[in-house]
Amino acid sequence: MAKLTYLEFEKPVSVLEDKIAELQKVSEDPNSINIQSEIDKLERKKTKLLKDIYSKLTPWNVSLVARHPQRPYTLDYINTIFTDFHELHGDRSYADDLSIVGGLARFNGHSVMVIGHQKGRDTKERTLRNFGMSRPEGYRKALRLMKLAEKFNIPLFTFVDTPGAYPGIGAEERGQSEAIGHNLYAMSQLRVPIITTIIGEGGSGGALAIAVCDVLQMLQNSTYSVISPEGCASILWKSAAKAPEAAEALCLTAPKLKELGLVDKVIPEPVGGAHRDLAAMSATLKRNLNESLRVLKRMSVEELLENRHRKLMNFGSFSEQG
Repeated sequence: MAKLTYLEFEKPVSVLEDKIAELQKVSEDPNSINIQSEIDKLERKKTKLLKDIYSKLTPWNVSLVARHPQRPYTLDYINTIFTDFHELHGDRSYADDLSIVGGLARFNGHSVMVIGHQKGRDTKERTLRNFGMSRPEGYRKALRLMKLAEKFNIPLFTFVDTPGAYPGIGAEERGQSEAIGHNLYAMSQLRVPIITTIIGEGGSGGALAIAVCDVLQMLQNSTYSVISPEGCASILWKSAAKAPEAAEALCLTAPKLKELGLVDKVIPEPVGGAHRDLAAMSATLKRNLNESLRVLKRMSVEELLENRHRKLMNFGSFSEQG
């Protein structure tokens, strides 16, 4: 197992965990005295410290947790929540964008379609998957799979984790904004249940392109915003160093978005974040997905579409001037 990466505000925890590791190594010696009580004491202290730290996270801290290099990605959840996953490739037009993965799977024994962003773990895979920043062919692949789900009348699960759509010249030449816009339009009318989960970063149109849904849920330490804190700071203050202030202003955390009515559910994470316990996070997420799907399956297609349209129309607030 790879050594855990610690964020700056987690450094006090790293000191405790190093001490615990040292004591555990000593306890493995059959000739050593029993120090299990001391290890347990430090474990309790570590858990309390993690709870204290994570109960006081600023929006900028949450942004850093959402980007944690060991945070579970779409394929991690597919492997732990779904069975019989069969990945489907390509947009049947230009290429296969590996920053978006998707395919048929079974959820509690029932056929479903799963689509999500995939960032990659090491340098080689991150480059291959373009750091989770999709090109037009990625969104067109996603659209093809959505239409396939509609054709076979199976529920659609999408998992969002992207800094945003890829802003390169090639992507613009191949119709980046049109591909995103087409997905928004198509998803608003898709005649099957759609459940979207923000599992890490939900950045701009790159996130929206697979996030028009019936139920939108966010993991506790994920973010969802129109722009990254650094991008916002660069525009407003001409300096990315103002990112913490921008994160505060963007209201990008799950509890705040739930309060504003933009998110339906906030899913709690294990103490210290999803990256500390994939099994526990997957179990919680699976339970929430199952609850949401059970509610949606009771609705007729007409009710689904009517509720989805109402949900979209209720986003934001405005006042008419005379």
